[in-house]
Amino acid sequence: MVSPIKIISTKSISFLLLIFGFGLNTFAQSPRPIKTRILFLLDASGSMYAKLDDDSRINIAKKLLCKTIDSLYGQKNLEIALRVYGHTSPTSQRNCKDTRLEVPFGENNFAAVKKRINSITPKGTTLIAHSLLQSAYDFPKEPYTRNVIILITDGIEECSGDPCAVSEALQSQGIVLKPFIIGIGSTDEFKKAFECVGRYYDANTEQGFDDALKIVVSQALNNTTAQVNLLDIYSRPTETNVNMSFYDMNSGQLIYNYMHTINERGNPDTVLLDPVFRYRMVVHTIPPVIKENINVTPGKHTIIGVDAPQGQFTVKVEGLTNYNNLQCIMRNKGSFQILHVQEAAVKEKYLVGKYDVEVLCLPRMTFKDVSINQDTTTTIQLPQPGKLIVNCQVQDYYADVYQIIRNELVWVCKLPVERRSHVLIIQPGDYKIVYRAKGARRSSNTFERVFKVTSGQATNILLN
Repeated sequence: MVSPIKIISTKSISFLLLIFGFGLNTFAQSPRPIKTRILFLLDASGSMYAKLDDDSRINIAKKLLCKTIDSLYGQKNLEIALRVYGHTSPTSQRNCKDTRLEVPFGENNFAAVKKRINSITPKGTTLIAHSLLQSAYDFPKEPYTRNVIILITDGIEECSGDPCAVSEALQSQGIVLKPFIIGIGSTDEFKKAFECVGRYYDANTEQGFDDALKIVVSQALNNTTAQVNLLDIYSRPTETNVNMSFYDMNSGQLIYNYMHTINERGNPDTVLLDPVFRYRMVVHTIPPVIKENINVTPGKHTIIGVDAPQGQFTVKVEGLTNYNNLQCIMRNKGSFQILHVQEAAVKEKYLVGKYDVEVLCLPRMTFKDVSINQDTTTTIQLPQPGKLIVNCQVQDYYADVYQIIRNELVWVCKLPVERRSHVLIIQPGDYKIVYRAKGARRSSNTFERVFKVTSGQATNILLN
């Protein structure tokens, strides 16, 4: 009697700050330190003479920018530059090309940038979109760099440009990051106008503007810590030993790869993430788990929780077997898409759930609704196969092997016509070979051989 197959389960704006970067590499794999380049993009339109607290907006902007530059002096792997717009033509001319790189990137140019900032006199109009486009060309094209823009303005676009469209286009091309927007004295209407540009912050005082600059610079220069909890079905962070890929949500660029680890204290290990990005994380379980719109706060430890309960699966064969490399195809229940092709003799982890399994033995065997459970190993156990030896006595022939199941013939395989001898490792059961000599010209010259394959035994068939 054939052994049964078993499945076993065991257990109005005032100030706008816009940051973006391009030319970024996968940080976690970079062989050298990352250089940061910060371009200060300053609005010098006539409206910058308006009051903020007890002084003009332009004076406060100059003071705080110079203070920020002083704080950056001596920072390793950092270069800065200055671009200004609205400062060469009066408002009456409405010059929508009035933007210029005043101090290019270079080492030890901090004093030059401060000196030029203090000499700026507001005059003209507000051209945000065109200035952003031109800013993208100010950065040297080098690998291993983080290119950051800090845009300061006291008004919305006045030149028929569309900052939102510019931002979206540059992000989708992988040139810029998601912008950060900080508005002073802004209205709800103004906020809505810039929601499509990036992240928005209010700063309605000089102190608020100062704080915003500090946050922006911190994000431009420093990574922050994060912990990814891969949760089992009991919401415990016990799952581990799987790669996690972090992508920029806007450009789709890969930023980090981290192999998840439990540290010596039994907790998920801490990783470093750049707070400038908004992430899409892919946990490479089978099937993968995806979490989008992940934000990390500078200087604050972020815990990222993901449901990723897993169990194990394997295929075992009773007794001794001659299978060289038995494999099985794993699919989600009811799906035709292949998740994985697994070696039968190994254990592989899958997310908890239902799967359809196709074992690539002869004949192929399909198992529906196979359950993978938390912290258990689900095993499909096959009976020991037998060996089928087929020899052709004289002539070449056309031959097919069928399994007999309830008086129905189920096709198993075709025997190659070019060979006179065949050895098949095949599951036990009742079979039939239907064949005809290659040279025969009548269908009536079809012959059959009925036989049984027994576990662990050889069956010899002679076709003559």
